[in-house]
Formats: sequence, C-alpha cells, structure tokens
Amino acid sequence: MQRAERLLDMIQSLRRRRRPVTAETLAAELNVSVRTVYRDIGALVRQGVPVRGEAGIGYVLDAGFDLPPLMLSPDEIEAVLVGMRWLTERADPSLARAAEDVVSKVAAVLPSHLKPILLDGALFAASYPGDLPVDRVDIAPVRAAIRNGRKLSIHYSDESGQATQRMIWPIGMTFYERVRVVIAWCELRQAFRHFRTDRITGLAALEERYPGRRAELFRRWQKEEETAREEWARCQREGRGGEAAAADKAA
Repeated sequence: MQRAERLLDMIQSLRRRRRPVTAETLAAELNVSVRTVYRDIGALVRQGVPVRGEAGIGYVLDAGFDLPPLMLSPDEIEAVLVGMRWLTERADPSLARAAEDVVSKVAAVLPSHLKPILLDGALFAASYPGDLPVDRVDIAPVRAAIRNGRKLSIHYSDESGQATQRMIWPIGMTFYERVRVVIAWCELRQAFRHFRTDRITGLAALEERYPGRRAELFRRWQKEEETAREEWARCQREGRGGEAAAADKAA
C-alpha cells in the first residue's frame, strides 16, 4: 500500500470513530507498525488535518473535517451503488427518489475514470415486483418526526385487523426485505413497540416534541432488545421454544 493511500485510509478510520483510537488499533487495522502510525499521524498534522491526541492515549479527528466525494475508492463507490439500489426497491417513494438523487450527485463529482463503476455498476439489489406490502399513508412525515424528535398520532391496524389509535415517540425505522418497521415509545402501552408502516392507516405529525433525547431512548430500546434476545436464546437452550420469550414486541 502506498503511503498516500494509507494516509487516506487512516483519515477514514479516524472519521468512523467518535472516541479516541489507539495507535495499536490503527496499526492492526492498516497492517503497519505502531511506529509507522506515529509517523503518519505526524504527517497528517503537518498537512493541516485536525488530529488530536497523543501516544498511549489515542487519537481523534476533530468534527467538521471531511474529504471531497471524488476521493471515494472503487469499493466505496460500489457500496453507495448497492445501498442506493436497495433503497430504491424497498424505501417509501420519497426516500427512493432521494436515493436516486444521491447517485446522480455522486456521479457529478467523480473523476471520469470512476464514473462507470457507479453508472454502469454490475452490483444489484434483488427486487420483488408486486410482492411488497403497500403503505396506505405517506411515510415521509414519520422519518421527519424521527429526525426532529416529534410525536406522531397514528391509526394502526394489527395483524388480526384490530384498529387502535396511538400516540407514539418515533425513534427509528428498520428496513426489512419486504416491510418497514417504525421503532417507537407508545404512550398507550407505556413501552417500546414496533409498528409496520403498511399497517398504519392514518397519521398526524405533531409539533410537540417528546421528552428526552432520541439517542437516549434508542439506547434504552437497544438494551431491552438485547435482553429479550438473551432470554429467547436461554429458552431455546432449555427447550421451551421461542414463544416463551418473543424478541419482537406486538403493537
């Protein structure tokens, strides 16, 4: 690996992390010696890259530093291509259009010798024409509520067809092969619940913010999900079956 390429990889490695990373970790990731990492960090600092830290503690890249899109590697370009093609097949119409726009914007700034990787790429995401459940409402306001920490009032029909009205605090959305699921705190159940977007029959986006930070709520949900998975695995080991501890919460 040439030094210029290694320096770019080091910047990317630092950019992926929010906490300081040690020289030993960087050395193992880049397959170089710790001494080489020290020299490369020094070179980056001399070139004006805002790397903070010191030997024995760790290094962190200051917020606000970024590389232009034209610095994408072929692997990164293909990652963008597959991800955007996947979203085009499985996202709501607004997000699907945004995925197409991302590809166009990246293509506009790529060097000519890299554009064929994006525009004529041979990596695809499987499609299921006519086999995907159809959303009954526009899901774009749900994504906006997640970003802005706003409450949503929804009408929901569960698997058995029973209709309810809920006030929820949406904190995330999971994209599966054929369905999309909103992760939210439900005021009615006073617990985290999962709502399939194709079963939301009506929604109203409110200006009211829900209490607490979305990131903190999301960490709580993750902890509960991990506990549920561990309980499910324990029941499986004891031969009691998955019904003893279902990992997914019914709405």
